[in-house]
Amino acid sequence: MKTGATVTRKVTKKATRKTPAPAKAPAAKWGARADLGKPVDGFFARQPPELRAILEALRVEVERAAPGAVGAIKWGMPFYTLDGEMMCALAGHKTHVNLILAGPPGTYADPAGRLEGAGKTGKHLKLRTLAELPRAAVRAWLKTAAKTATKTARAKAAG
Repeated sequence: MKTGATVTRKVTKKATRKTPAPAKAPAAKWGARADLGKPVDGFFARQPPELRAILEALRVEVERAAPGAVGAIKWGMPFYTLDGEMMCALAGHKTHVNLILAGPPGTYADPAGRLEGAGKTGKHLKLRTLAELPRAAVRAWLKTAAKTATKTARAKAAG
């Protein structure tokens, strides 16, 4: 029922009276996540062994592609930023891992068609096993993500 709506209540058999509906309580505001900004190590430690191996391999590739990237927990998963701009994120799901790459459409060369997603802000690589990890492609995508983040940060700084 909407605030300000009218409720019809029967007063007698012959008459009805209209009274305002009771006001709804304001919507609850979500507080900040307890893990927001925390180091990423705890995330990796909590993952099941089969997914942790994939996530750790991706973490190494992120560190190689962008040694200056800063990792911190945001929305419950590791996000990596350069100069304050998102570069990538790693997500662990029940049966797979995602490498989430930030950037507008057309940012990442993907002739093999491994990247998924049609969003305006990026693509992702879904991996179920460590053997599926296309290391050379991931290195190239992460270097592109690092360049994109740095370019975005410089553009914002230039104003």
